[in-house]
This record gives sequence, C-alpha cells and structure tokens, in this order.
Amino acid sequence: MVVAPHCYLSQLFRSFDQECDSSQKYLIGYLVLAKTGKLAKVKRDTFDTDFVVDNGYHRGLKKKRSVVKTQPGGSYTDRRSNDCLLPGLHDDIALDCLALTCRSEYPSLACLNKRFNSLIRSGYLYKLRRQLGVIEHWVYLACSLMPWEAFDPFRRRWMRLPRMPCDDCFSCADKESLAVGTQLLVFGREVIGFAIWMYSLVRHDWSRCPPMKLHRCLFGSGSSGHIAIIAGGSDMAGHVLSSAELYNSECGTWETLPDMNVPRRLCSGFFMDGKFYVIGGMSNHTDPLTCGEEYNIESRTWRRIRNMYPGGNRATQSPPLVAVVNNQLYAADQSTNEVKKYDKSNNTWNVVRSLPVRADSSNGWGLAFRSCGDKLLVVGGHRGPQGEVIVLHVWRPEDGNTGGAEWDVLSIRERAGAFVYNCAVMGC
Repeated sequence: MVVAPHCYLSQLFRSFDQECDSSQKYLIGYLVLAKTGKLAKVKRDTFDTDFVVDNGYHRGLKKKRSVVKTQPGGSYTDRRSNDCLLPGLHDDIALDCLALTCRSEYPSLACLNKRFNSLIRSGYLYKLRRQLGVIEHWVYLACSLMPWEAFDPFRRRWMRLPRMPCDDCFSCADKESLAVGTQLLVFGREVIGFAIWMYSLVRHDWSRCPPMKLHRCLFGSGSSGHIAIIAGGSDMAGHVLSSAELYNSECGTWETLPDMNVPRRLCSGFFMDGKFYVIGGMSNHTDPLTCGEEYNIESRTWRRIRNMYPGGNRATQSPPLVAVVNNQLYAADQSTNEVKKYDKSNNTWNVVRSLPVRADSSNGWGLAFRSCGDKLLVVGGHRGPQGEVIVLHVWRPEDGNTGGAEWDVLSIRERAGAFVYNCAVMGC
C-alpha cells in the first residue's frame, strides 16, 4: 500500500476543527497533499493500510476523465451546477476526494442525500479509483461455521454479506470463488446443474451471473482488473477440459478463448506480468501435470512451460496454493509447510520461509493462500482452548526473511469453524 507520510497527515489533522470526523480529515488531507504535489513523497506502511495510490495519478487526469455509463444500479455523469457534491469545491475535485476515501465509508456517504446515493450506487467512484490508481484489498471468506463475510484490513472490521438466495444443494456442495472488478463470483452446483452466483459490491446484493459457455468445475482461474480467465476443469460428465473462457465484469459477458495445449483439472491460475498462467492439476484422474501454460492476451496464444510446477499435485491434494505479489509468484507447499518463490529466469523454486499454519494435515484443503496488495495472506483454522477460530496471517515479501519479518496476525475470527471453504481478495 502507499499512503501519505505520517508527518504530513499529522500536521494537517492538527489544523482541522475538532468536530471534523475521520473521513472528512482523510478527504481533505488527501486533497491538500495531492494538489500541493506532496503526495509524490509517499512512504509505505505509515498507517499499515492497504491503499495503493499511483504517485502520478494527477498527471493527465483531466484527459482521462470521461462520462461513465455503468451497469444496473444507476448512472452518474460528472455534471456541473450549483448543486455541488461538496460545498465550495468543484465537482472534479470533490469526486477525487470521494474516490480517495476508504470505500468502507461509502454506505454512510450514500445516506447523506439523494445525489450521494446515486453516485455511490452508480459504481462511478470505483471506475474513477481505477483511473487514479487507488486500490483497497478486502478479503471475502466463507468458513465451515460462517457464511460469506468481508474483512476490511484497514479498519480491521468484519462485515456479513447478505444471505445468498441459492438452493440447499448449492449451499452444501463444494464451491469455487473468484473476485473480479467489483464482483464476487461463486461457482457451484444446484439441483438443476452448475450455477454461478454473483455478489455486487456496488449494489450490495446477490444475483445470478450469466453462465459460462461451457459449464465446469475444478478449474484454474485468475483476475486482473475487470477481467477474469477460467481454464480447464471438468464438465458435468467428468471429462477433463482444455478449453478456457474470459469474463468481462463490466459487460457481464463470457468469451471463448483458444484451447490450452493440455487438458487439466484441479489446477490453479493467476495473472503475472500482464499474462495469464495455469499450473499444476491432472490430465486425467490419475496423472499429475508438472508443466504450466502461459496465455498471451494480445496474441491469443498458449505457450507450454515444462517443469513449471515440479512434482505436480496428487488427486488427494488441493490445487496448487499460489499467489502473485509484485509480479512475483509464490506457492505454499502442502507437504513441507514452506513458502517457495518461483525464479522466472531459471524456472525453479526456492524456499523463502515457513508457513504460519500446517498445510499438510489436510493436503492443502481448508487453507487459503492469497495475495493481498503487497503482502501474502494465509488464512487457516486453529483449534484451541477457546474453540475453533480462523486466523488471518500476512507477510510482506519485500521485507525479507530476517529480523522482525515474521508473519503478522491480521485478525482472528471466533466461532467461524476451522476449515476455510472459499476465500477471495477483491482489489478496487
């Protein structure tokens, strides 16, 4: 994350009226720093938040700004009138302020007046945040004793999502999840077949997502911005697939991509260096795969990479536990309880540290290994005297593995069970 230096913000906050609440202070503080050019002097971890602010976001901003038409939930245009968003500020500046504030404040802002409500529900601010390079990473989690909840690492706050209106079969069956844009997609099986339920951050509700061209499960997936790619998996008859599809969350559409070189199921996918990768998995019900595949979005071609995942994963193991931080690939080894880093130049893996939890007890199942901004996130269950809890651990790889660079406990969720069913990180 990147935020303004503590000295600048502290000085600004002391100058504010005592009646000014925290959200107003952040709005005004970011505005002043941005407009005076001091935002470029940012430092990491001033407040241990998960913001990412592009230092050069203000350069050419006027050229970037455009009227944005959004998906269902309303529309908003950058109009100019005496009915300004923030008194005394031009709407362009006011929108910058609102885009820079914590998105956990958006529900409160929507209650202020009809114009704020229309703005928040339109989704425009999230598109503007993307243009400004502002990203907050929230963790979405479903555990054995806990329905879907969202965790805000900045506020250290848990929020329960609305109940998913699915049937009992979908609730009880195995599911896969993926965060893309401002949507959380949950894939599973209903009585009538495969289904995808979508949680909209903008509308704060669940709805059915348009189905894939080819229904599947046990696939590899990854997202980048408002697009996601799903590859491989098994169809309803159990056949292992080599097909792939691209989902555009802004349009709500699926596009068929060229087939991979090798069919695979129980694999993992991710974006790195602007390309999509699939590693691990099995070509049938018995043979593990050690090769990986790279998909070039521009040329629409797949390239096979031999021995990208040595050893592969057995049928009893979970798909590879992988995460990408700062365009570097990391994996949690289910058998050795170690975190390994992928060397792109040598096509090898090197151990960087131990996991904070046991991954070998359930062959990697019930454990989440994700990237959360510039940190690695490990979510696992723990049984202790107080019962079963879910613990969120984080570690920033760039801090290295010396001194106090240990896993930090981000949060402990009690009465959630000890098994993580689904976990996704949404950055927007």
